[in-house]
Amino acid sequence: MPPRRRSAGGRRTSSPRPRRRIGHGDAPDAERGLHARKHLGQHFLHDPAVIRRLIDAIDPRPDDAMVEIGGGRGALTAPLLERVRVLHVIELDPRFVSGLENLGSAEHRLVLHPGDALKFDFASLAPPGRALRVAGNLPYNISTPLLFRLLSFRESIRDMHLMLQKEVAARMTAAPGGRDYGRLTVMLAPWTDIESCFDIGPGAFSPPPKVWSTFVRIVPRKTPRFPIADQRRFAATVAHLFSMRRKTLGRALKGRVPEARIEALGIDPKARPETLAPEDFAKLAETVPEPAA
Repeated sequence: MPPRRRSAGGRRTSSPRPRRRIGHGDAPDAERGLHARKHLGQHFLHDPAVIRRLIDAIDPRPDDAMVEIGGGRGALTAPLLERVRVLHVIELDPRFVSGLENLGSAEHRLVLHPGDALKFDFASLAPPGRALRVAGNLPYNISTPLLFRLLSFRESIRDMHLMLQKEVAARMTAAPGGRDYGRLTVMLAPWTDIESCFDIGPGAFSPPPKVWSTFVRIVPRKTPRFPIADQRRFAATVAHLFSMRRKTLGRALKGRVPEARIEALGIDPKARPETLAPEDFAKLAETVPEPAA
């Protein structure tokens, strides 16, 4: 086997070799004990029809600056590599490193980044003048913090195609007043355009999760959908109000913002936070005093 090469910054690039697929029906993985680890939230895609549908939705092009989060057994990695010249893969589980490296070739280079996506500097992968395209089957237990991690690099990201728990996807796209509408909805609203592409049943994964999944397309916005004077204060206001989502605004902001001031913003102080549009939270955040140091 050709030796592995390690490039600057800890990245591993695969030596030219014939590519092979790993994943669905891959006996060697099972023999080596490469089972899903519960504490990592692993559920591996294995349904070929679903995988084809995912790749068609992503529609990768040869010169795309593509990044995959969590290559795992390579179910998405291999077909992505067939479409792009260079694919960056971030993988936390060291058991899958050698299998992923074997997928690279001289024509379709795989650059492996062993490590945690929650701590990864995504901007470091963006080529000059081009934004990243990010794809991945995200572990359910870190999907929300990873979404916010990715959005912190929104200036370097063109779009994201992510597999998420169906419940999380519903919260991301919920309308005011619905049961799924909440803090996640409002925090994503200023900075993203989100589309739920399709739902995927548990049988497409191994082991099958207890819930359905949704494949979503997220396009980060360079400027917010509505003005936000102070992002930190906006986030704090959203968190505070949704901690009291069943209370009226007047009660939730009692001692901090007078009801008359809420009314002056065109917002009913008798309304509950769960009924407000995302831009209303931005308006209220400008009136809330800074917390004492």
